[in-house]
Amino acid sequence: MKQILIISGKGGTGKTMLSGCLSVLAKNKIIVDADVDAANLHLLLHPKIKESYDFIGGKIAKINKDKCSECGTCKSICKFEAITDDFVINPLFCEGCTICYYFCPEEAIILEDRISGKYFISETKYGPMVHARLGIAQENSGKLVAKLREIAKDMGEKQNKDYIIIDGPPGVGCPVMASMTGVDLVVAVTEPTLSGLHDLERVLDLAKHFKTEVKVIINKFDLNKEMSLEIENKLKEKDVEVIGKIPFSEDVLKSVKQEMPFIEYVKTYNKGGEIAEIVENIWEKIS
Repeated sequence: MKQILIISGKGGTGKTMLSGCLSVLAKNKIIVDADVDAANLHLLLHPKIKESYDFIGGKIAKINKDKCSECGTCKSICKFEAITDDFVINPLFCEGCTICYYFCPEEAIILEDRISGKYFISETKYGPMVHARLGIAQENSGKLVAKLREIAKDMGEKQNKDYIIIDGPPGVGCPVMASMTGVDLVVAVTEPTLSGLHDLERVLDLAKHFKTEVKVIINKFDLNKEMSLEIENKLKEKDVEVIGKIPFSEDVLKSVKQEMPFIEYVKTYNKGGEIAEIVENIWEKIS
């Protein structure tokens, strides 16, 4: 079973569009939306939720008033000023560091699980999907990504799947690292701009750290052919293969408006066949 991660150094490059296409083209696979901070693959695949679970992202402290002597120890050591003058913990300020729990002389601090979001096991017309919704302003997105991948891997082994297709988060932060660890191939989607090149180089450096093979796709390459050529030349120097160049197309935008994977849109409306062939060729190179 091969794990394929589709990633980008920044948002808006077409990563989820490509992930939706590969979700259609790949056979016998599990789909994972690892972009938990701004999940949107479900808008294309329309999953039907079969199982739903709370995501415990950490702890939150509370004070047991029956035990509290209001000695002020907790208030003095809290670096986040989460404890009020009347010894109530403000959940918006509490970071769950637990230091008050260990230093309270009366053992009046209670630690409770902080529900930071939900994760789901769903079914789509293209196969099973594992995805999540992180709560507003909640943290530990990397931990949630790791949980999704763990579930997908377990399901894939039990169901003898050939692939796990992962729509990764943008950037190079913690959730990206959690997405990249242990995958078989990273497919990096970039765009022909100076910032696109800069962010792509950061992705390549991260993949090099994890010793993971990388292939690159230049999306909307025809909007700036000079920059596309510069990106290709720099990748040649790094011995990184460009496996596809996708031109800009209004049909891609229309497929998003129709809330359909682009490959499905082409079949339904008989438009965008040239780009569909490019995407299909990309999948052949990947698989």
